[in-house]
Amino acid sequence: MYHYHTLANGIRIIFRPTQSIVAHAGVYIGVGSRNEQGPEEGIAHFIEHSIFKGTEHRRSYHIRNRIDGVGGELDAFTTKEETCIYASALSEHLERCLELFADLIFHSTFPEHEIEKEKDVVIEEINLYRDSPAELIYDEFEERFFGTHPLAHNILGTKRNVRHFTSEMLTRFMRSHYTPDRMVISVVGNVDFQRLVRLCEKHFGIERGKTKGETESSVATNSQFSTFNSQFNDTVHKRTHQVHMLVGGAAPTLFDNQKTAFTLLNNILGGPAMNSRLNVAVREKEGFCYTIESQYVPFTDAGLFYIYAGVDSGASERATQLILAQLRQLRDVRLTPQQLRAAQIQFIGQMAITNDSGLNEMQSIGKAYLNFDHVDTLDEMNRDILALTPADIQSAAQQFLREETLSCLYYK
Repeated sequence: MYHYHTLANGIRIIFRPTQSIVAHAGVYIGVGSRNEQGPEEGIAHFIEHSIFKGTEHRRSYHIRNRIDGVGGELDAFTTKEETCIYASALSEHLERCLELFADLIFHSTFPEHEIEKEKDVVIEEINLYRDSPAELIYDEFEERFFGTHPLAHNILGTKRNVRHFTSEMLTRFMRSHYTPDRMVISVVGNVDFQRLVRLCEKHFGIERGKTKGETESSVATNSQFSTFNSQFNDTVHKRTHQVHMLVGGAAPTLFDNQKTAFTLLNNILGGPAMNSRLNVAVREKEGFCYTIESQYVPFTDAGLFYIYAGVDSGASERATQLILAQLRQLRDVRLTPQQLRAAQIQFIGQMAITNDSGLNEMQSIGKAYLNFDHVDTLDEMNRDILALTPADIQSAAQQFLREETLSCLYYK
């Protein structure tokens, strides 16, 4: 059972009680790389790094030691649409985590000498990423796929932009986007909910700021970018030992009524299990690759799926044919009730294992509450999965897995 509360300033709280001695807490902020414009590209990720470098009350050493010193773990991440700052610690130290979150979010000072050092760190992160073709290919695919849509922005930004970030730019971006109406506090742990609400009011309730309708935003609407998914088939010469390849295209948005069907379809096609159709057809039967997987990423006004494989240099054409054959089979051959039931049972089990981690659940419900203002329980998600029919799966396949709408990118 989830507990909800909204502070007077608009910050929302979601909580699930557990019997664990460890509490997991995080603050989700609805801002990511898609909110950036021009020279700002990469700034959301850079802020995620830099908020740990100093506040009005603490220097970087004191920030690092605040959670680490009691055996906890503090971290953060940035996506195209969200930023999350989170920590895991013994339940008795939950207030320590919440107080630090509020300090980082509302009182970061971005000392210039610390910012200059962090620029080198982020530039090295960019270099590291560019040296990993299995990761870099995803960003390049998305840049080509989304075109001028803000979702095309690389989360890390560019070296040039990073070098030009200033404390003033970081502060201005935070004040514009890190507003209470865009924040969700997510907690999973053994704590009294009313006490949690009091702690959040104590540390977050005094912060006012903009309310819904007043927040500045560069997020584009779907109507502005209705034709971003133009098809391409490109090869980039990287002199890699393997051919790294992506095949993908448009998929349901976060709010599309076909999202559940496509989620299950994607899991059947190339989910983490060894019996996924792609793993059996390309790896097990042919031995063409070590890794092959399918991913589905729904955004608020767009959706994307892609199939990744790293194959021998002489096998990329055959691997592509095998992938397209699997997509064609899902479009043309409806699942039997027995096949669908097996896929449903498998996915329900996978979701249960994922949610068995308190940290995973905290992050999952925080993101869901941020976007939907409600979170389905595991039982409710299972119900939706079990309600799917073979026709639902085939309909999603026929709409989104059509060969003429797919794009391909190869690193050779």
